[in-house]
Amino acid sequence: MKIRTIVLGLLACYLLVPPAADAQERYPSKPIRLVVPFAVGGATDIMARIVGQRMGELLGQTFVVENKAGAGGNLGSDYVAKAAPDGYTILMASASTHGANPALYKKFPYDPVKDFIALGALGINPSAFGVANSVPAKDVQSLIALVRANPGKYSFGSGGVGSILHLCGEQFKVRAGGLDIEHVPYRGSGPMMNDLASGQLPMAFDVLPTILPQIQAGTVRALANGAAVRASQLADLPTVQEQGVPGYECYSWGILFAPAKTPAPIVATLHQALVTALAEEAVIKRLRDTGMEVFQPPRTLEQSDAFLRTEVAKWAAIVKETGIQID
Repeated sequence: MKIRTIVLGLLACYLLVPPAADAQERYPSKPIRLVVPFAVGGATDIMARIVGQRMGELLGQTFVVENKAGAGGNLGSDYVAKAAPDGYTILMASASTHGANPALYKKFPYDPVKDFIALGALGINPSAFGVANSVPAKDVQSLIALVRANPGKYSFGSGGVGSILHLCGEQFKVRAGGLDIEHVPYRGSGPMMNDLASGQLPMAFDVLPTILPQIQAGTVRALANGAAVRASQLADLPTVQEQGVPGYECYSWGILFAPAKTPAPIVATLHQALVTALAEEAVIKRLRDTGMEVFQPPRTLEQSDAFLRTEVAKWAAIVKETGIQID
């Protein structure tokens, strides 16, 4: 009789456990919202969908990718910064949202370091300097000579004012000796790439996940790799630095973030799922096929945080050099 009473008592206690505590113990117990602060189809969106799909399979819950574009990525990033730190709203960020934007915008809504926890850095998205097939330049130095001989005639495109690709172009103008090239902002890389491929836009920098298909199709001609080292997908393409523009470096990246104050066990669970996904050949291949240089071995939490801090400082210096400021 006493045993039966004890068992019934324990059962009653179990049934009275608050749902929130039970849900936390069984994390994740519902779908996870993966916010992409840019439009569908861009490099950040592609990364999120590849990694989110596999992480969802590993954790037994769906990762729902939600695109919240606006204000150069600030809108979606701020949304996650202010979300409940319960592991059910996370962010796929880029060099724009957590590298350049804090220095670009006079009024900035979040702290890229203090308001987030880095769950893991995925890798680098190198850029390529592409020109329309109608542009006669065959390399960086011949393009510089062409622009100098025709001041004000040429323009470069980007996915928007203040975007990483805008900074890539402005940095190139400065470090190539002060070139007269007009910036043409677009509402995303997709429309810009359409104009570049059709010849309506002379030149642009873009990350490989977006520009690589056009290069491979022959609709855009690549003059240089924008990163400091050659990309594995374009191993024969020299970098801008190799072609006589010292110190030039242009790339983006992907880091998965949770809001600050997310409990350590949840952070560990998400980090482990990401690390496991990034160690799998199938995931690595899908990311590399887009042009991404995947970090191998996968970065630890500490390494991801250190990488972020380095990038914030680096892009602040580039913003200062270009003189761009957004109200």
